[in-house]
Amino acid sequence: MKIEISEIANLPSRFGTFKIQSFKEGIKEHLVIFKEPLGEIPLVRVHSECLTGDSIGSLKCDCRDQLEFALKTVEQNGGMVIYLRQEGRNIGLLNKVNAYALQDKGFNTIEANHQLGFLDDERTYEMVEFILDYFKITKIKLLTNNPKKIESLKHIDIVERIPVIIPSNKFNAGYLKTKKEQMGHLL
Repeated sequence: MKIEISEIANLPSRFGTFKIQSFKEGIKEHLVIFKEPLGEIPLVRVHSECLTGDSIGSLKCDCRDQLEFALKTVEQNGGMVIYLRQEGRNIGLLNKVNAYALQDKGFNTIEANHQLGFLDDERTYEMVEFILDYFKITKIKLLTNNPKKIESLKHIDIVERIPVIIPSNKFNAGYLKTKKEQMGHLL
């Protein structure tokens, strides 16, 4: 697949001053937010889009808190956040809202995805390897709790996993429990 790559631009934000670059893969436009120096073994967060959490501040998940933690950490230490357009574990916004409706009826996040005909997690990470290769990065310190991300990055040497531990709230405690117990997240 042909990947279109934008120029690099400055992005002052409430978390710090970053550089950004977009990578267009078909209709999906991914974003790299980075702070130099990247160093030999940069800190990297791979974050999948979560409109309800990242933009609206949903308390049903921990996505916004994880993104903000990553941006603050990158601001302080250098590194990058790779923001992948994979809404709702890559089932899309419409299906994510349908999954939320099923969760309102008592299904957990995995059961809701299964009810809609999806796997537990439909995300892929090939684009991460493309981006890291573009930046000539072969070794990283990965900010993640998700073992699938670690396993998926086959051509990248992950020298350290840095946990992203976010306190739960009354709305996402069950969600986090499901991620830990059924998806193997390292919480």
